[in-house]
Amino acid sequence: MLIPVDLQGRGYPIHVVDGDLSLLGAAMAAVLPTGPVAVVTNPVVGALYLDAALQSTAAAGFQPFAVEIPDGERHKTVQTWARLVDDLLAAGLRRTTPVVALGGGVTGDITGFAAASALRGVPLVQVPTSLLAMVDSAVGGKTGVNTRLGKNQVGAFYQPRLVYAAIQTLHTLQPAELRSGLGEVIKHGVLADPALFELCEAQADASRHMRSEAPLSDAVLGEMVARSCRVKANIVGSDERESGLRAVLNLGHTVGHAVETAAGYGALRHGECVAIGLVAETRWAVSRGACDAGLASRIEHAVRALGLPVDPPPLRRLDLERAVGYDKKAARGMLSTAVVERIGAVHLESIDLQELPHMLSHLSGLLET
Repeated sequence: MLIPVDLQGRGYPIHVVDGDLSLLGAAMAAVLPTGPVAVVTNPVVGALYLDAALQSTAAAGFQPFAVEIPDGERHKTVQTWARLVDDLLAAGLRRTTPVVALGGGVTGDITGFAAASALRGVPLVQVPTSLLAMVDSAVGGKTGVNTRLGKNQVGAFYQPRLVYAAIQTLHTLQPAELRSGLGEVIKHGVLADPALFELCEAQADASRHMRSEAPLSDAVLGEMVARSCRVKANIVGSDERESGLRAVLNLGHTVGHAVETAAGYGALRHGECVAIGLVAETRWAVSRGACDAGLASRIEHAVRALGLPVDPPPLRRLDLERAVGYDKKAARGMLSTAVVERIGAVHLESIDLQELPHMLSHLSGLLET
């Protein structure tokens, strides 16, 4: 399945394929000239899929070489990005050398930022191998790394030449990682696709089995990925650099990023934090009269049924308020926030940062000291 991202002459295709990485090289050759190509991965994903990526690109006429970065959110730092740029340059990177990000969201974000900055920009290919990366970070061109003050505080908008999402790579995900990706899937349904939200509700019972060894079917996962990518592609195509409409994609992230920062990177998965944020921000929308309590209950039920948390572990209110107050999306003391109206409809509202403690108050179990 091919989903276009239309960006006025700089568009690119998203390939959602039922199979593996065997056609990656052919997909790349359709949009890039053959020659050297750097495949950046981490030890976990590399052990599973690096050989397949190298073989596929070589079969298509590329000359691939591998570069490794560490795995995990705690390594999503300026230091890791700088080492990767050095390693790419030392390996002979040229302005025409594509860089392939093979891995989950952390690998994609760091590699994307390296591709954006090395030699002032080289071609980028995103090959996400986690559900979270397929439906979120690999699409849309946001790249970056974390600082001690918050998520993705250093980075760049940099679009890939293509995205290649092979559903079979999800077979090796841990159940908790697969559930984490559902946090962004359900968010996309709430934003703009009622049928996707209903698909999540319908699969809730099946998803409980992900705690054992029975994942969602490839057909269901493929539909979730394709629908999510369509939602994001449509929004990114209208507002590439988040000057307006694209801010709706931050639904669940104002609270979610604060939880992720206050808990410490890696303590909670990103999709879990988005789910927590989605529930809290919908409860907050109810308190403002934007939607009714029944909608908040429906979203909370769906999140719980998919095996995702609706509240964080005990966190200090002060730590959360500090984390949520330092938001790169804030301007002149105001924050553009997505407010839920109904499933498939949200609106943007500019709120005062003084409103953020009220938003956080819709989380349960916060510590006052």
